[in-house]
Amino acid sequence: MGRDSQGGEGCPLESEGAAVGGLLLLALNGHPETKRRRPENGDSEGEEAAKRPRGEPAHQPVPISQLALDYVLPCMDLYGICVKDGFLGEALGAQILAEVEALHLSGKLRDGQLVSQRMVPSQSIRGDRVAWVEGREPGCWAIGALMARVDELIQHCASKLGGYDIKGRTKAMVACYPGNGMGYVRHVDNPHGDGRCVTCIYYLNRQWDSKVHGGILQIYPEGRPVVANIEPIFDRLLIFWSDRRNPHEVKPAFATRYAITVWYFDAKERAKAKGKHQRAMAQKGGPSPEAQTSNSPT
Repeated sequence: MGRDSQGGEGCPLESEGAAVGGLLLLALNGHPETKRRRPENGDSEGEEAAKRPRGEPAHQPVPISQLALDYVLPCMDLYGICVKDGFLGEALGAQILAEVEALHLSGKLRDGQLVSQRMVPSQSIRGDRVAWVEGREPGCWAIGALMARVDELIQHCASKLGGYDIKGRTKAMVACYPGNGMGYVRHVDNPHGDGRCVTCIYYLNRQWDSKVHGGILQIYPEGRPVVANIEPIFDRLLIFWSDRRNPHEVKPAFATRYAITVWYFDAKERAKAKGKHQRAMAQKGGPSPEAQTSNSPT
């Protein structure tokens, strides 16, 4: 089994409140004897580097095609959740973090909104501040590189990923919880068939200690009497089904917490959702724009 984020062995879905580690139940080559191996790019990276003889090259990243076929697809098929630590590496991860911090400091993040109309303020449901990024804006090239890398990963999964026909995605949602004890109440990303089928979240938080800082993402997989606790640690990629199979919540965060989320669309469900929205707008006599959900998750 993959090591949990506290350094122990175990499946993240075996027991209530279990922690999730970088390899999440399956070694990249799928062999049982590798279960107790430390994550290649996880917490032991510095330790392994110190042991490496001088002049020996660092561990080479797993090819994206191998990561998709040997790790992501099996995890999603078995559990509907996949976690990969050390997804991009220190250099690119640091550049992305710098860009996100610059967006935050420049005041470009706005209070997160809700798709559905509610009679309560959004801030009582979600306490994040967000900005939508295409990845081509000035000062966002590293975020664009992240999006391209995740696109490549999903493309290698192709139609094998839940049988979906994935042909589009949202912009990247850059989100910050400011560390004032706010979180995001339990919800489902796509409860009503808006087309989103896969949620991908990239975390950017160095030296995160959930016992002190909180901010864990808790997932409650449908039909399982368990909870998966995902710590938002630096250079971690989380993937899960966007529909009712994975209700989740962000626990109150007491330190600045950054994440970047992208949602991928199933073409058939997306077209159906757009058609439904256009018909509703026509009945109201209003314009027929893109469906609200194109860049506005619940």
